[in-house]
Amino acid sequence: MHPSDALVVLLLPFLLVGQLSSVQGTLSPNDKPKSKQQKEVLRGPQDDDVFGLGLVSPEPLAKDILAHHRAYYKDTATRRFNGTTLGYVTPWNSHGYDVAKIFAKKFDIISPVWLQIVKQGDAYAVAGMHDIDAGWVSDVRRKGKVQQQQQLQRTVKVFPRFIFDHFTDRDIKLLLSDAKERTKVNEVLIKCCKDNHFDGLVLEVWSQLAGRIDDKILFNLVLQMAKELQKQQLRLILVIPPYRKDTGILFGEKHMDTLYKHIYAFSLMTYDFSSVQRPGANAPLYFVRQAVETIAPKGCADMEAKRSKILLGLNMYGNDYTPDGGGPITFSQYLDLVKNVKKHLTYDERDVENFFEIKNENGRHIVFYPTLYSINERVKLAQELGVGISIWELGQGLNYFYDLF
Repeated sequence: MHPSDALVVLLLPFLLVGQLSSVQGTLSPNDKPKSKQQKEVLRGPQDDDVFGLGLVSPEPLAKDILAHHRAYYKDTATRRFNGTTLGYVTPWNSHGYDVAKIFAKKFDIISPVWLQIVKQGDAYAVAGMHDIDAGWVSDVRRKGKVQQQQQLQRTVKVFPRFIFDHFTDRDIKLLLSDAKERTKVNEVLIKCCKDNHFDGLVLEVWSQLAGRIDDKILFNLVLQMAKELQKQQLRLILVIPPYRKDTGILFGEKHMDTLYKHIYAFSLMTYDFSSVQRPGANAPLYFVRQAVETIAPKGCADMEAKRSKILLGLNMYGNDYTPDGGGPITFSQYLDLVKNVKKHLTYDERDVENFFEIKNENGRHIVFYPTLYSINERVKLAQELGVGISIWELGQGLNYFYDLF
C-alpha cells in the first residue's frame, strides 16, 4: 500500500484502519516482550557493522531497530562514502555535539548552527557568539585527524552557519543595493571567522530571498561575499533550495553556471518534501534525484566539477502525522512510537522510504522516519550522481546510521 492510501484513513478518523493494521499493533506498558527488548538493547562500539548484522533491510523489524539503534561499528574511522560529507550541529540538540566527536573522521565539514547576522543601527554584528564552544571545536578537529599518504593529514573543517536575522525590508534593500553595505557585513563575518579560527562559513539566504528579488542582485550579494572571504583564505558554502513544483526553480542550472567556480560547496535542502498540510514521505528518492539533475543535468558543461560541489541533503528527523496534524520528530519520539509496532515497517517502493501506522493511547499515527535502508539508498544515489552529502542534523538520528557513511 502506498502511504497516501494510509493517510486517507488517518485523516478520516471515523473510518476503520485498513490494511496497514494487519501487520502492526499496540504493546501495553506492562507487556513482557517490551521489557525483554529493553534488556537486549546494544550500546556503543560493536564488532560488526549494520551490514554484517544484516540490518539494512527494506522492511526492518521494529524489534531490531529497538535492539541495535544505540550501537555502532567500533572502527569509526572507516568511511564507506568517498564524497564530501557535512554534518550540521545545533545548540538545541546536544547529542549532536557528541555525535560529531564520535564520528569525526567520517566528516569533512562540521557546521554548528550558532550565529546570526544582525543590524545594530547603521552597523552590523554577529549574534549567538555565546554559543561558540571553542573546546568542542578543538576536540572535533583533533578527533577528525586522518593520516594520509606521505605523512599528510586531513582534518575536519568547521564552517558555522549564518542567517540574516530580524532584517527589515528596508535593511535587506539597503544591503542588496549598496556594495559598501555588503563590504561592512563581510568585514564582520571575516573577523568572526578569523577570531574563532573557522575555515569558512555556511550562508543561508537564498531560500528567503529567491523569487522576491532579481537574481542579479542575489548574485552580487553572494559573489562579493565569496570573493572577499577567499582573499582571507576563507570559503563560502551556500544553502540552496531544491526544485519543487509549487515554487518552481529558485536555484537552477543558470544559477549554478554563474556561481560554481566561486562557491566552495552548495548545501542542497532535499528534505521537507511533505508537511502537516501535505502529509507523506520526508524526501522521496525521485525528488532527491530531480533536485540534483535540475541544477547540474547529465551532459552539462563541467558536470563533474559542478556535482562534486553539491551536498545532497539527508534528513535525520521524521514526521508523525495525526488527525490533529502532528509534526516533526527526532529519535526519542520515534523510538516511543516504534515500540508499538509488532512486526516490520512498511516499505514504499515509489518514494523509497519506510513508514508505519499505529493507534496508541494518544490516538492514530502515521510515522515517516529514516531507516538504515532508506538512508543507504540515498547514499548510493549520491555516489551514482557524483555529489556529496549534508546531514540535517547530527543528533536527531540513530547512532547506527553512521555505519552507512
